[in-house]
Amino acid sequence: MFGIEAAEMAMLTGWMLYVAIFLMPFVQEDVAVIGAATASLNGAGETALILPLILLGLLGSDAWKYWMGRLARRYDWAHKFAEKPGVSIAGDLVRKEFVQTMMTARFVPGTRIPTYIACGFFKAHYGKYIIVLGLTASLYVALMFGLFHGLGAVAGEKAKVWLPVIAVTLLVMYIAFRWITHRNNQHGPMTPLTEEPDHPMPDMPGFGETPLETENDDQEDIEDDQDKKE
Repeated sequence: MFGIEAAEMAMLTGWMLYVAIFLMPFVQEDVAVIGAATASLNGAGETALILPLILLGLLGSDAWKYWMGRLARRYDWAHKFAEKPGVSIAGDLVRKEFVQTMMTARFVPGTRIPTYIACGFFKAHYGKYIIVLGLTASLYVALMFGLFHGLGAVAGEKAKVWLPVIAVTLLVMYIAFRWITHRNNQHGPMTPLTEEPDHPMPDMPGFGETPLETENDDQEDIEDDQDKKE
């Protein structure tokens, strides 16, 4: 099943189709959405069941990637990585432009996994991460299903190419707008277009008085033991 293509997935029937729709996002998200939309258009399964399954699959395949970033904060190399040029830009985008960054990751190929890991590495709020993840996934699925049902399978397949192009165009326009208004002092600093794109991140593990998170955990355990003894 893991080598299946979108057209092949759409040819499945019964419980095998629904299982494939749920599991395929863990392998290839775009193939999963196109296959689910094709199956819905062809009547291979109930759309009322296909939609929640593909959304759950997308959420399940991406929710755990956040914790890869959080886990990385427990190791010494996180300190060295955080000091590299450009890393502070990624941190600012996650902290200050979170929704825009997540939207970009959803529609621009090759940016999803790095962005989702970065959300954990820079300690974005997990509840907010899940909510925005669900919203972007819902928008993506709604667009794809709408194109398939409104314009047909051929137009839907082409959307796999054109949606990223449109997303990149809108992103460039947004950055240009923020840059112009930033230069006119109508907005605050707009990363990554600030005068000083690289800056220290003292809340990162290993910086200054901030220990690795494993050390934080050990200290909390010691304090808990002392409280119990008292």
